[in-house]
Amino acid sequence: MSLARLIGGFVRRHWPAYVSSAFMLAGVAICTVLIPRKVGALIDGLAAHSLDGRALLLGLAQLLGLGLAIYVLRVGWRIRLYSAAYNLGVELRTRLYARLSAQGPGFYQRQRTGDLMALATNDIDAIEMAAGEAMLAGFDGTLTLVIVIGIMTLGVDARLAGVALLPFPLMAFAFWRISTQVHHAEADALKRFSSLNDHVQESLSGVRTLRALGLESRSASQFSELAGNAANASLNAQRWEAAYEPAVGLTLTAATGLTLGLGGYLVWNGELTVGDLTSFTMYLGQLIWPMFAAGWVLSLIERGRAGLNRLQPLLDAPLTVEDTGTLASIGRGALAVDRVTFAYHEAEKPALDGVSVTVEPGQTLGLVGPTGAGKSTLLRVLLRQATPQSGMVTWAGQPLTAYRLEALRSAMSWVPQESFLFSATIAENIALARPGASRLDVEEAAKMASIHDDILRFPYGYDTPVGEKGITLSGGQRQRVAIARALLADSALLLLDDALSAVDTGTETRILEHLDELRAARPERAAIIASHRLSAVAGADRIVVLRDGRITESGTHDELLALDGWYASQWRYQQLEASIDAD
Repeated sequence: MSLARLIGGFVRRHWPAYVSSAFMLAGVAICTVLIPRKVGALIDGLAAHSLDGRALLLGLAQLLGLGLAIYVLRVGWRIRLYSAAYNLGVELRTRLYARLSAQGPGFYQRQRTGDLMALATNDIDAIEMAAGEAMLAGFDGTLTLVIVIGIMTLGVDARLAGVALLPFPLMAFAFWRISTQVHHAEADALKRFSSLNDHVQESLSGVRTLRALGLESRSASQFSELAGNAANASLNAQRWEAAYEPAVGLTLTAATGLTLGLGGYLVWNGELTVGDLTSFTMYLGQLIWPMFAAGWVLSLIERGRAGLNRLQPLLDAPLTVEDTGTLASIGRGALAVDRVTFAYHEAEKPALDGVSVTVEPGQTLGLVGPTGAGKSTLLRVLLRQATPQSGMVTWAGQPLTAYRLEALRSAMSWVPQESFLFSATIAENIALARPGASRLDVEEAAKMASIHDDILRFPYGYDTPVGEKGITLSGGQRQRVAIARALLADSALLLLDDALSAVDTGTETRILEHLDELRAARPERAAIIASHRLSAVAGADRIVVLRDGRITESGTHDELLALDGWYASQWRYQQLEASIDAD
């Protein structure tokens, strides 16, 4: 979509604001062009000694009234216009946020967070200015230009107007050349600001790692270089924008010189009065604004075009997971994975290769295997964060694709490997899935996750802010807060992706016991636990061993020990390791 179509559609939806602003600007233009005529008439009256004191005071009062009217109308159109133009920024940011929220992990593997943040700020601001300031400045400048030239030609002297306009085609050519350079410079400036923004975001997110590795000076040096590049790009854009002013100045200087030359000759020969020449000169001065407006509008439009050229691909980017389902609720039934194969785009070998497994309501499935075996990938397929190339996943007899994503994901509670907490209080983070949950419910969920006692030791208890990404909490505390959040959601399927890796074995045992209690209280609730620690899945109804994307072993804990395969050897190793740690 072009910038003109985008702004055109927005103007059609908000036409009352633009029309009222246009009328106020027309009033400004009319009042503005009346002032030189009034001044010229007063000068001629004084020169002819035909103007008494009362008439002079009345004329001055009229000039003051016109000035006040211009002030009021200019304030009015700005308030009216910007209240509408800011809505475009809101609409674009809302569209961008909705699109980003619907994208899957594959999309974010190709995007940088800092760049996305820059798009939501600087780029949309540029488009917003093109829809607001540029639209009305263009209208105001054009209307003023037409009225002033019309009065100069028809109301004063056509010969003077013709001579004064001779330099203007050269200015139009200069504007065309400058605007082309401004577009490229603004695009480069926005791109370099995105790079700077991305570096700052990554550095602040990984500040602990930078400090641990002693990379503060290196990061600061990179920041300085990126900041310098961004500053130079912005300076280059401003340098080209500044070229508009000399073009206007040279044009108006040449027009003024031609006007005074011909005008002086006409006054000398009695073909033009001094008042008319004064009025014409004042009108010529009023052309300064339309000329500057033209340069300003071209600059804003080029900024908007550059911003839209960066924003549009994201708005048009296809969803990595399409939400085409129609079913809004999930009935009671088994979750079945049937010969599912999935490969990441950049990988040659499938992460899942012909995997088949079934989880009945109320059952607990354990997923184990070495690093890279496909455990997390299988959970992402169930969450529809990834779409398998072959095979099918059904729930309650229906393919996952038949359900709306909102319904599907609200029926699952997922605790990922890297638990993410928002910059809010502990209670707000736990109640994220159920904002209306009572404090009693929140505390009960925290007790089930064995984090309640830790929370009470904080200065403000459940009202303690956790900081960005939960930075004030330890890794184990973050995991348990995330588990409490999942338990409070009370969904039909609980997915734990190595969510107990940062807790000690005693805490792990208590959490698993609480999960067994929940399953007894709600027998239809199923759970899938992926873990490197086999003790986390020993009590599962069924355990599958994934290796290289394939199921190599399957059964209960005792059955797998009897097989004496990978599971049995890993169990013996972990038990030995635990006994050594205990000693």
